[in-house]
Amino acid sequence: MANRLAGATSPYLLQHKDNPVDWWPWGEAAFDEARRRDVPVLISVGYAACHWCHVMAHESFEDESIAALLNDGFVAIKVDREERPDVDAVYMTATQAMTGQGGWPMTVFATPGGEPFFCGTYFPKQSFAHLLGSVTTAWREQRDEVLTQGAAVVQAVGGAQIVGGPTAPISADLLGAAVAALLKDHDQTYGGFGGAPKFPPHMNLIFLLRHHERTGSAEALETVRHTCEQMARGGLYDQLAGGFARYSVDATWTVPHFEKMLYDNALLLRVYTQMWRLTGDVIARRVADETAAFLLRDLGTGPGGLASALDADAAGVEGSTYAWTPAELVEALGEEEGRWAADLFRVTPTGTFEHGKSVLVLARDIDEADPTLIARWQDVRQRLLTVRAARPQPARDDKVVAAWNGLAITALAEHGVLTGSEASRAAAVSLAGVLAVRHLVDGRLRRISRDGLAGEPAGVLEDYGCVAEAFLAVHQITADPRWPALAKQLLDVVLDHFGTGQGGFYDTADDAEKLLTRPADPTDNATPSGASSVCAALVAYAALTGETSYREAADTALATLGPLIEGHPRFAGYAATVAEAALAGPYEIAVATTDPSDPLAEAAFRHAPGGSVVVVGEPDRPGVPLLADRPLLDGRATAYVCRGFVCERPVTTPADLLTRLAT
Repeated sequence: MANRLAGATSPYLLQHKDNPVDWWPWGEAAFDEARRRDVPVLISVGYAACHWCHVMAHESFEDESIAALLNDGFVAIKVDREERPDVDAVYMTATQAMTGQGGWPMTVFATPGGEPFFCGTYFPKQSFAHLLGSVTTAWREQRDEVLTQGAAVVQAVGGAQIVGGPTAPISADLLGAAVAALLKDHDQTYGGFGGAPKFPPHMNLIFLLRHHERTGSAEALETVRHTCEQMARGGLYDQLAGGFARYSVDATWTVPHFEKMLYDNALLLRVYTQMWRLTGDVIARRVADETAAFLLRDLGTGPGGLASALDADAAGVEGSTYAWTPAELVEALGEEEGRWAADLFRVTPTGTFEHGKSVLVLARDIDEADPTLIARWQDVRQRLLTVRAARPQPARDDKVVAAWNGLAITALAEHGVLTGSEASRAAAVSLAGVLAVRHLVDGRLRRISRDGLAGEPAGVLEDYGCVAEAFLAVHQITADPRWPALAKQLLDVVLDHFGTGQGGFYDTADDAEKLLTRPADPTDNATPSGASSVCAALVAYAALTGETSYREAADTALATLGPLIEGHPRFAGYAATVAEAALAGPYEIAVATTDPSDPLAEAAFRHAPGGSVVVVGEPDRPGVPLLADRPLLDGRATAYVCRGFVCERPVTTPADLLTRLAT
């Protein structure tokens, strides 16, 4: 059979290129083939780091008998949800409407016109074989009922994507109600919100930090501190190499689902960096530094750009790289150090994971211990890492996703400028260059690249929002006029091609491939929604340039997100984060100086509230509006502090700048 996946960009599709299933990539040709053969379509959606996707692949898609059923009765289409989030969104809405839940692998049976009529997620081999037979029989003998079901699902999907609902302008009361709802849901013992499984609530934490800065809420800050410490001490965090896993299967952050995603680590880098900025917390600083190092070391790719994920499995076994027994610690470290490490990392004879193994957690307070103990701990970490490196390692999905790299660029820029890390700062600038050169094609963004080549899928709304925000973050640490110009280009595409006409945004452009419905999901889930990321970029761009029409667009769009922030704040964390910045002004700070290392510049970055924009450079630098007409006073570095386009008198000392920001 033709190996149609062999030329795919997606590592997920390439994982299936040698299956006996006659897979087709997503495209009109597959649906044309289904029409020609008069058979239904199987749409199988997953991603490379997905554990249960691997399980279903091994059980079913690598099985000759299952493949025969699929090849005889269906046209089988394989979709990478990370490459085609628009396709995933449409069929996930259908799956949730039909089953009440969703997840991956997603298994959808559809007509040759793409209308879904039966949806599900993971199916064990025997159940899947039975299902294939049942669907084939229904297609042949109950065609009218199948088509009626498909039409009903399409109607339900369309209804779920209705835009233009109620609006609620952003206000202090609205954000206060959102914070109260979050705090009510806070796990007072283990941190986070709700019970198992627990996902790192990064966007809610950034929101709470900004709310604390605007209002002084001690409870908001303590909630963030508690959650950050619990996550950092748990198995969710890689206690040897740094970096966070996707989620914890329990409420205590002990046993993770071991895949490591770029977007989680980028967003958590922002959380821990900002937590350290506000509190000086030692653990927060260490975790921020280690997470930044993880991004660059383990996800950096040769052609430039950061890879999407590390797999949950290694050699077909989930978590095999990361879990230990007491005996393995003794073998690696010797009797005395092995027992000490077992106590430190809570590795017990019964274990916390499978087969009597334990996931390492940090069971003792050691970050501020005696230097001798800290040195011992770091030595043990390094020695265990050396042993771990000889184990099978998780595979890496090395496609570069524009939106997720945008999140990482913003995080690295913040980490670099706040901690003085030149590695993070340089990486932010370099990665922005990769996106500008490789992903921006003929004025429009491409969603992915791999091996230095841009893929075909068009960028969706989150790509435009996250990349525009990233370009503006790099502008703030470089004062290079290239970046706001590129951000404007992206935002103009959004305003021209993604708008609903009622203030909000669709997730796909008006000239993108037409699907069953045009997705428009405003919720912040694993990543910021396209709408909230675009609002962030619009607010920042307006503050940096003084072009108020972009702020007006942001305020109108934020109003469409207001009811979501108020009613479901756990699913509107980034929208609320942006709303905090908008309500606070945001602060616009220009530091006119001939010396970028001037203490006034450092004070501006360190003490500007989250969501502020800060630019440092010589007065009247071409292409940098925030520095226009901002001279030095008496030849000294001078800070100009504005808020909502209204400016205070300039100051020339860090102490006076802090007074300005405090008031």
